[in-house]
Amino acid sequence: MPRIQPALSSDLQKLAQDLGGRLALARGRRKLSTTLFAERMGISRNTLARLESGDTGVSLGMYLKALRILGLESSLELVAQEDPLGRKLQDNVTLGEMPARGARTPRRASSGPLATTTPVVQPTFSSLLKKKP
Repeated sequence: MPRIQPALSSDLQKLAQDLGGRLALARGRRKLSTTLFAERMGISRNTLARLESGDTGVSLGMYLKALRILGLESSLELVAQEDPLGRKLQDNVTLGEMPARGARTPRRASSGPLATTTPVVQPTFSSLLKKKP
């Protein structure tokens, strides 16, 4: 019985197609035929064609194996290395846990700007997504 693949959004499908196309280009630059490359990977030429077209039904392991054979596996170390959104979320949590600066009460009550305290508003997850880094 065939496995049912979950539906992916069109932008994710495009990313998969782009990855497959880049793998096909890398194979071509190395002058590896589809027959030889598929043999080295231990897969059929049909599966290789699916991989190079960005078929999301091809296992992640096959994509990793292709990268290894092409000598490109070290590029995976760059995935999520820089994570601006994750850092913003982490910083907001950290800032929320820190005691507020200047939280001491003055010795004498005054009517100046120090007498009133304004609540700290924490940004929401969706507001962080909307901001450009």
